[in-house]
Amino acid sequence: MTDKSAARADWEQRIGMPSDAGLTGTGELPAPTGLTAEDGTGHVLLNWDPVPGALGYLVHRAESVDGEFVPLDHLGGDVLAVPHPPYADTLAAPGRGYWYAVATWSDSGAGPLSEPVSGCARAGGSEPAGVQVTVDASAEPGPLPDVWRRMIGAEHFSLLLWDKPGSGGSDVAKEYAEALGIMRDEIGVRTVRAHGTFLPETVTVRPDGSFDFSGLDEVYDRFLATGLKPVVELSFMPKELASDPGYTVFDYKALVSTPRVWERWGDLVRDLTVHLRERYGADEVAGWEFEVWNEANLEVFWNGTQADYHRLYEVAVRAVKSVDARIRVGGPSSAAAGWVGDLLEFCRENDVPVDFVSTHTYGNAPLDFRPLTQAYAKATGKPEPEILWTEWGVTPTHFNPVSDAVFSAPFVLRGMKSALSSTDCLAYWVCSDQFEELGWPPKLFHGGFGLLTVGNLRKPRFWALYLLSRLAGGRLPATVTGDGAEALVESLATGSDAAVDVLVWNGTLDQSKVAGAKVLDRTVTVKVNGLRPGTEYTVTSHRVDQEHGNIQAVWDGLGGGDWPDEQQWAELRAADELPTETLAAVTADAHGTATVTTPLPNPGIRFLRLTTD
Repeated sequence: MTDKSAARADWEQRIGMPSDAGLTGTGELPAPTGLTAEDGTGHVLLNWDPVPGALGYLVHRAESVDGEFVPLDHLGGDVLAVPHPPYADTLAAPGRGYWYAVATWSDSGAGPLSEPVSGCARAGGSEPAGVQVTVDASAEPGPLPDVWRRMIGAEHFSLLLWDKPGSGGSDVAKEYAEALGIMRDEIGVRTVRAHGTFLPETVTVRPDGSFDFSGLDEVYDRFLATGLKPVVELSFMPKELASDPGYTVFDYKALVSTPRVWERWGDLVRDLTVHLRERYGADEVAGWEFEVWNEANLEVFWNGTQADYHRLYEVAVRAVKSVDARIRVGGPSSAAAGWVGDLLEFCRENDVPVDFVSTHTYGNAPLDFRPLTQAYAKATGKPEPEILWTEWGVTPTHFNPVSDAVFSAPFVLRGMKSALSSTDCLAYWVCSDQFEELGWPPKLFHGGFGLLTVGNLRKPRFWALYLLSRLAGGRLPATVTGDGAEALVESLATGSDAAVDVLVWNGTLDQSKVAGAKVLDRTVTVKVNGLRPGTEYTVTSHRVDQEHGNIQAVWDGLGGGDWPDEQQWAELRAADELPTETLAAVTADAHGTATVTTPLPNPGIRFLRLTTD
């Protein structure tokens, strides 16, 4: 076994192992009531009444009413609980009956099951089933929180100084910087989170015990020149401070040990804060977030206990605040939505500052942590901590084909819409396939985490965020009815003086459908009410599906393989766009309603803009 394959095998073995048992949670909540099951084409649609205080819900299924109810696993590889109803079971075999029950998800995990209901998915017909989206353009536009713009993930910032040949002959540093610029200019991203503030190339310990930040200065100078702001992840441990200097993770041997002397960890964080303020300005640094560590609830990232992490957090936050109380600090930066309630309880009991809670999840929409942050604020009389999902994506698995697939594009929109009211930030992990963790990209399409390939070609997931960012004006009411409404097919709409925009998508959490599922295709009728009767509207559109916005399909059409040659790169770059289509004009009827009907495959996205120009 090669060193790289051994490292990957070790990662796969340890990535799911908790570093320690969690503390007691906040208590069990009752099961949901009002559970219903609606037989749909290619799915069973489940709905239920929300439970106050719930973080989410865990859907179970059984073969019979007396059978064993097992949590539905949509193969996302992480948290199975969903934040809210409705839920579409697309794993259901058409024509086969099942029984369903739902448990409320709290900080203690799943509670008791609801009363069961039965459902049976229908087979598809000769034509796709229908769905209707109704938009009220006469309503007063409301806010559309841009939770996707606040932050994006990226590989360690020291790649900005990378001077070795990159995958496929790429210039790593140049492409990494270009990727950040694309996210800034085309999506509107404002901050970037990356691992490894304390990597050896950025921070060293001098013989006298003081810290040399000159490497970090060079990295941050280049990063800040992009106009973006850093999220300062306080990780990993310098070897001179570590209790176990051999406890590492990733190909670049990030050291994830507890400190040998806790006071030295405090010195490091304090000196870093002082240094950053002196170099970049106190008011500038006061606007940055400082996040303590990364996924300490996994053994692969932490050789200590949860109590050790709480100590790490307390020492760090007190060190930062001793320099400037304005700097926002938070954690636990946990995997799989873990340890959030425990950190808040620790901070409450010990009067430790916490400005935000941060956590991660993959393959699902993020849970709703507002009950925990609101309870903390009520108990302490302090401001409610923000909720920052500092890592989120379609899969936690390296080199997974789903990351390059169209499947992930509606997934992104589903997650972002779900997070609009429950979070302050949902940061996709990551912007670029220039990524080193378990080895550099072996070929152009290798299932990399990036929204952009090596060479900065835009994947379908990128176009999802791009179209979300195209929505102009304030949010308008948009309701979806029909076969799979609000679980398969969802929508967002906005209005301004110049246009009405409608973004509609068709997707599922079920990763057994990565290649698509004909039975889940839909025909969507978009009705926009509240327009001027008799007025003609120009309709322009963008699509993301297997034939549109799918750069991997372009590469396959060129013959595929590992890396493009010069001519193939030119053809790929020419195809790296999302053209505007002009559809047939529509005229608002006597009631002020204009109607557009369009096919919407699964997976697929359709963006419509109605203008009078």
